[in-house]
Amino acid sequence: MLAPMEKIVDSCFRTISHRYGADLTFTELIRFETLAKRNKSALKRIVLYDETPSMIQLMGKDERLLEVFLNNFEPSHGFKGFDLNLGCPSQHYVRSGVGVAMVKRPTKTKRIVDIIKDHGYSVSVKLRLGMNKQEKVDKIYLKLIEKVDADFFTVHARYRSEGYDRLADWDVFSECVDTGRDIIANGDIKTKEDVEIMKSYGCKGVMIGRAAIKDPGIIGRLKGIYVPSKKQVREEYLELCKEREFNYSKNVLKYWSKKIKKYY
Repeated sequence: MLAPMEKIVDSCFRTISHRYGADLTFTELIRFETLAKRNKSALKRIVLYDETPSMIQLMGKDERLLEVFLNNFEPSHGFKGFDLNLGCPSQHYVRSGVGVAMVKRPTKTKRIVDIIKDHGYSVSVKLRLGMNKQEKVDKIYLKLIEKVDADFFTVHARYRSEGYDRLADWDVFSECVDTGRDIIANGDIKTKEDVEIMKSYGCKGVMIGRAAIKDPGIIGRLKGIYVPSKKQVREEYLELCKEREFNYSKNVLKYWSKKIKKYY
């Protein structure tokens, strides 16, 4: 799976990722309160242009406004359901009680998931291990996984205050799998050997994030399928950007330019 990376995973990036290996992709997070108000910018970010399998990632806590959004939502093309974000570490969102701050609120999360399912849509949950080390020690993430009836859970094996300079704690995956839920592993997965380790834990799949920005064809390479040169993948991405009104090509190309010698 391709991770829902903020201001990177436009529809063009998702299409390319699916074309070269990703079984499922996700939009960047969007507050469902904003969607309920028909905000034009937010609505652009959830437009699906083709049959690329995509889940729309939502974040929020106002159940009434979630209902408003869902009552007016019309699925199209490759839509596969909604993903609820319980992993964003942004201080802005945490202060308002959403993102990773929701991991310690399994009852609230369950109600939101149930509302989405009651509307007939599949729903997954992407979460971190809590706000801090103590919440990880208290295993609040396990309590949430056990209580919430989502179709699957993507576990980013870090708590909020952990930086990317520290390796993700893969040891948590086995206990997450032991809940009987379908678990997708996320965090520092880059090689075929890493994928095999996730299989040994019993995970149903893996989600690739930062490594996919550096190499959009990485998922195909991990699966052993043909992927053209990185230069060709880049050109295909730019061609799609010409066709679609909303894209993050400036952000993507700026990132690639920093890595250009290594990228090619």
